[in-house]
Amino acid sequence: MFRAILISLILFNCLIAEAVTTVTAARVWPAADYTRLTIEASSEINQKITTLKNPDRLVLDLEGVDLNANIKSLSTAISPSDPYIQQVRVANFKPGTVRVVIDLKVEVNPKIFTLPPAGQYKHRLVLDVYPLKDPLASILNNAGMSNSESTETPSAKINQVETAKSVEPTAPLIQAAETVKTIEQTVSATPVEDAPITNKPSTKNGARLITIAIDAGHGGEDPGAKGANGSREKDITLAIAKKLKQQVDAEPNMRAILTRDSDFFIPLHGRVVKARNVQADLFISIHADAFVRPEARGSSVFALSEKGATSASARYLAKKENESDLIGGVSLDTKDMNLARTLLDLSQTATINDSLKLGKFVLTKVGEVNTLHKGSVEQAGFAVLKSPDIPSILVETAFISNPDEERRLNDDAYQEKLTAAILAGVKKYFASNPALAKTKVAAE
Repeated sequence: MFRAILISLILFNCLIAEAVTTVTAARVWPAADYTRLTIEASSEINQKITTLKNPDRLVLDLEGVDLNANIKSLSTAISPSDPYIQQVRVANFKPGTVRVVIDLKVEVNPKIFTLPPAGQYKHRLVLDVYPLKDPLASILNNAGMSNSESTETPSAKINQVETAKSVEPTAPLIQAAETVKTIEQTVSATPVEDAPITNKPSTKNGARLITIAIDAGHGGEDPGAKGANGSREKDITLAIAKKLKQQVDAEPNMRAILTRDSDFFIPLHGRVVKARNVQADLFISIHADAFVRPEARGSSVFALSEKGATSASARYLAKKENESDLIGGVSLDTKDMNLARTLLDLSQTATINDSLKLGKFVLTKVGEVNTLHKGSVEQAGFAVLKSPDIPSILVETAFISNPDEERRLNDDAYQEKLTAAILAGVKKYFASNPALAKTKVAAE
């Protein structure tokens, strides 16, 4: 009898030990858009979150989690410059429950969800801390998107919120654009009190500025491809995007808006929404390709395809890039999925034709700086290119998996040459498409 009880106790203790969830990593990604806290663990974490006032704080209870050094590291991971989080405190609340208290600087709208294992990650619990009132939207409206004499504007840092009407869309796209606008308004991540952007900025002589949305691929939880010597695609794309913005902003009739200006993750459809929020005339997504063989090399330019990929490699690349949401971490709630499906299903023939023209000019100029992997613009179903009314291209700057090209991608001088080539292609596109550019709008 005693032996049977002893065996039962041993088995019970084993079951308890197996039930404990071990935190393997904890990461914090602060940004002007939002701050993300990610807790990675050996199994799915059961949690309960509570919002408290006076002072503002979030209380996150993690059930069945072992209080180890990894979860404790959240306390020291918060930067003093974090716009939304003051500090994080971690301790055992009761046996089997770890409590994480997040002291806040402002009122927030938290969004919490779990992610199954994907890529290099195990189970993840993700907490996105959005501001309840977005101060950057009003800054963009007042300083960057109104008629003024200044051509200097801040980066676009609007969350998935209200979408302004596209500027003078072609007739076949008006209904599609309005459909996107209606649905985007139903999936607002954070409420914003400011009115949608309605005016294009002007230069000193009254000409309308051309707005170019520059998208640095990957970011935050999603590092993108890794180079032979350890470079991360997300770092290289951000550096190139910033240089391209500087060169575009130096043009008298152009300005650039970055979809991200630091190391944080943006869902693919969120990048499209940001471009439409600022009424971008063009969308350029920057990437650095990778392949299983290190000898693969060269630059490429891609446009969207509604009829399938133009090659097996284009299909492979689009599939890989579209998996960014799985790696970076997106809450697949009903509203988000409805938005994604709407963006995917829209007819975009006219915009795709313009994208191919843009891509051809950019590819030609980039070919003067680097070897081309393909001599023509390729097409595939890239989710990030699916804006119904903005000509959009994806530039694979070079193969980060090639040691020589990885070295060049990390070189400031080469980045400058590369971005100058992209800008030259953009300028050539507008020079040959004046009806679409409409850069000379008479001042009122």
